[in-house]
Amino acid sequence: MNSRPSLVCLLLFFCLASVLPAWGRKEEKGTVIQATGLVRLVGSSPVTDVVITGTDKEWYIAKEEEYKLRALQQQIVTVEGTETVENLTFASGIPAGERRTLSKIKILSKS
Repeated sequence: MNSRPSLVCLLLFFCLASVLPAWGRKEEKGTVIQATGLVRLVGSSPVTDVVITGTDKEWYIAKEEEYKLRALQQQIVTVEGTETVENLTFASGIPAGERRTLSKIKILSKS
C-alpha cells in the first residue's frame, strides 16, 4: 500500500492551514493625524484620486473613503484619519519621494 499520496495531502493541508489565517486580513499600520487643506481631484478619467493639499504635504484619500470628500472639492477641510506613508522609487532604484494616504477619515470641519 502506497502512503505517499496521503502524506502529500497531509503536508499540503498543513501548509494551507498555516497560510489561510493571513488571507482576508489587512493590518492597518499608521498614525492617527489631523490634516487640513484643499480637497482636489487629481488624475484623468477614468482613474482619478481625491487628495487633500496642505501647505507642505499632500494626502491621497483611500479609495473606499473618497465618497466622503468628493462633494467638497475646492473647499478647505480638516479631517482626522490614519496616515500611512509609502516610500516610492523609480525603476532604477532612485528614491521618488513619499505617498501619504489617509484612511478611516472623519471630517472635523469644512469651509
